[in-house]
Amino acid sequence: MAKQKQNSDPNYKVIAENRRARFDYAIEDDIECGIILEGSEVKALRGGGSNIADSYAAVEDGELWLVNSYVPPYAQAKMFKHEERRRRKLLVSRKEMADLWNATQRKGMTLVPLVMYFNHKGLVKMKLGIAKGKKIHDKRATEAKRDWGRQKQRLMKDAR
Repeated sequence: MAKQKQNSDPNYKVIAENRRARFDYAIEDDIECGIILEGSEVKALRGGGSNIADSYAAVEDGELWLVNSYVPPYAQAKMFKHEERRRRKLLVSRKEMADLWNATQRKGMTLVPLVMYFNHKGLVKMKLGIAKGKKIHDKRATEAKRDWGRQKQRLMKDAR
């Protein structure tokens, strides 16, 4: 039996994506982690409108936190509303936590949220990238490489 792609699953749904992260950072590795949410936050995420572009992850006191992510308010939650930009705890194993701490403290890396999504079980997951910031000349090189790829595609299309 062929293995299914993650995107072909009917329950898989991207909630928010940080497209700018791949431009600003050189992503060396990524890790999937869970996230602790309140009930109204999950309902609001299903409705859409969340943003992780301005957020980052930090290891503090042996715990992993997502800072400055935006989850819109849920209109039907009358009594138990959530804060829109509160710190949310991320769930990883102890070994992964140690690796993340080593990467950020010793190697000078940054933890950048790449994508937040509902997995095949309907749980909210986040993909974190272990990244190093790009310099301006690195960004130019990436852009030039992308432009050359587009030009090659156009040339190949015209040659047919």
